Parts: sequence; C-alpha cells; structure tokens
Amino acid sequence: MPVNTDRYENAVSRYFEAWNSREPKARTKAVAAAWAVGGGYTDPLADVVGHEQIAGVIAAAHEQFPGFAFRLTGTVEGHHDTARFSWELVSEVDGSAPVAGSDVITLAGDGRIRSVLGFLDRVPDGA
Repeated sequence: MPVNTDRYENAVSRYFEAWNSREPKARTKAVAAAWAVGGGYTDPLADVVGHEQIAGVIAAAHEQFPGFAFRLTGTVEGHHDTARFSWELVSEVDGSAPVAGSDVITLAGDGRIRSVLGFLDRVPDGA
C-alpha cells in the first residue's frame, strides 16, 4: 500500500523552517505553521507546550549556537500520523556540525505537528 510521503516531508520542511527562523516575528509565524495549537516539544533539555514556549526553545538554541542552521540528514520516514528523521546543527562558517539528533513527530489531522520527541545523538562537552 503506497504511503503519502509528502505529508511527512512537508511537516518536516515546516519544522526546519521554524528551527532556522532567526527573527522573532518570522519564528512566531513559522512555529504556528509547523505546530498545531497546543503542540509540544520534548528533548533531553526541554519539555514545552504551545507556540510561545516552542519559539522560546528555538530562540535559546540560536543564542547558544549563533551562525548555525539545522539541516536534515538522510530521509524522512513515516507511517500513520508518525514520522522520524535525523538532523545536524551546522556552522554556516566552517561546515562543522557539533550537534546532531533524531526526532519523532506525531501529526495532527491538518498535517501540523502535535508532538516532537527529540533525541540528542551528538552534543559538545559543556553544551
């Protein structure tokens, strides 16, 4: 049975747009486009619910790693309302990627993210 991979890839594309938004207004808009109202984000360093708190986690990541961007590594895999993918945080200056992880997202009926469970696969000492 064929799977509609566009649904998962579109959700992940919006996810990265939110994570790579550096300006507060753009970030607010991107988070609202990516996450359902009341959506959540959980990883080893954060456990938040709602657009405002998710935008705050993203802003904190940009403060800690200025000049870095989140990039998909590999492919997005999905079934039912769930998808998984891996990513790296890449320096726009030298291409280094000190942080990497894997995320599992659950989608709402409208294709926006209901929840994210994030795992950090590579983190620099002291981060």
